[in-house]
Amino acid sequence: MLVVDTSFPARDFNDRDGESVRQVILHYTTGTFASALRTLTQDGVSAHYLLPDPDEPSYRAAGYEELRVFRLVDENERAWHAGVSHWDGRDNLNSGSIGIEIVNLARDDKGVFSFPAYPKVQVDMLIALIRDILGRYPQIAPTDILGHADVAYWRKSDPGPRFPWCRLHEAGLGAWFDEATRAMYQRRFNVRLPPEVEVERAFQRYGYKPARNRRAFELRTRAFQMHFRAQDYRGVLDAQTCAILYALNEKYRGI
Repeated sequence: MLVVDTSFPARDFNDRDGESVRQVILHYTTGTFASALRTLTQDGVSAHYLLPDPDEPSYRAAGYEELRVFRLVDENERAWHAGVSHWDGRDNLNSGSIGIEIVNLARDDKGVFSFPAYPKVQVDMLIALIRDILGRYPQIAPTDILGHADVAYWRKSDPGPRFPWCRLHEAGLGAWFDEATRAMYQRRFNVRLPPEVEVERAFQRYGYKPARNRRAFELRTRAFQMHFRAQDYRGVLDAQTCAILYALNEKYRGI
C-alpha cells in the first residue's frame, strides 16, 4: 500500500510557469535517508518525492517501521532536481517533470563506481508511486519515465545499472524493447554496425541530447546501456546496443 508522508516540506522550489508535467525522472541519493532528507529540504535542491530504503539504519533510527514515501514538494510546484538536462528536444526539465529520489548508497570514488542493488520492497513501493502519479498525468509516455543519467548523461549516472528498468516495464511502467525486434536488428549489426552518424540520429530520435564530441558520444552510450543493457555499460558502441536502440525507436517512435 502506498503511504505518503508530508511531514518534511522542502524549502527550495518555485512555480512551474505554466508547464505541464511530461516526465518522471528517477535519481539515487548516494547518501542515507537522514542526509538526503536534510539536503533535499534545506540545501538548495529538492525533489517531489523521497523513497527510503527500509533497511538503511538512519531510516530505522528515525523511528519508522513500515516503508513510506515522503512528499517534499507538491506536484503542482517545480522541484529543483534535474538541473541542466535535456530530453526529446527540451532543455532544463525541472519545469515539466516530477523528481523521485531513491535512497541508494551508490558511490563514485574518483571514477570508480559502486552501485548497490535496490531492495524488492523499495522497488514495489516505487511502482505503486509511479502508478499513482500516472493516474494524475496520463500524458506521461513510457519513454518519459527516465533516469537522471538519460537526461544529463554528460554528468550523471543515477539511478545506475542495478536499477530494475525491465521490472518496471513488466509492471506496465516505462519503455523496454521487444526481444524479437532486437534479435532481428542484431543479426544485421553483427555483420556491420550502422554508421555512427546514423546512430547519432537514432539516439536523438529516441530523445537523447546530441553528442558534440567523442567523449559525449561515449557517455551517452554508457547512460543508454545502464538503462537498457546493464551487464556491460563501458560506453562502447556494439551490435547489441545498436540493436536495442533501433528496436526502441521502431516500437515507440515509429521508425
